[in-house]
Amino acid sequence: QVRLVESGGGLAQAGGSLRLSCVASGVTFNNYTMGWFRQAPGKEREFVACVSVRGYVQKYADSVRGRFTISGDTAQDMVNLQMNSLGPEDTAVYYCAAGEFPLRDPNYWGQGTQVTVSS
Repeated sequence: QVRLVESGGGLAQAGGSLRLSCVASGVTFNNYTMGWFRQAPGKEREFVACVSVRGYVQKYADSVRGRFTISGDTAQDMVNLQMNSLGPEDTAVYYCAAGEFPLRDPNYWGQGTQVTVSS
């Protein structure tokens, strides 16, 4: 059974930072691209970032490029998302996902973790 479990969400002030983590189980981590999506209230779920198998290639949404950094830890079957220079527009539920690069249609999803940024 595949499980993706997110952690690290919470409340931050504008300009602050948060770090999200996602631990994968039931999958061979090195066979998948891992990434993050987010869904703000009243909006569709959108792609945030992904990292290819073994971390060779990273892809970011334009809205987060230069502020967010994705990294994979194959030893712990974990993918992290370091979020800096946060703004209220980053408030959303963040979902971990796994599938094929560039993660247009993920095979697996986590339950999500809330990120709230106050102005």
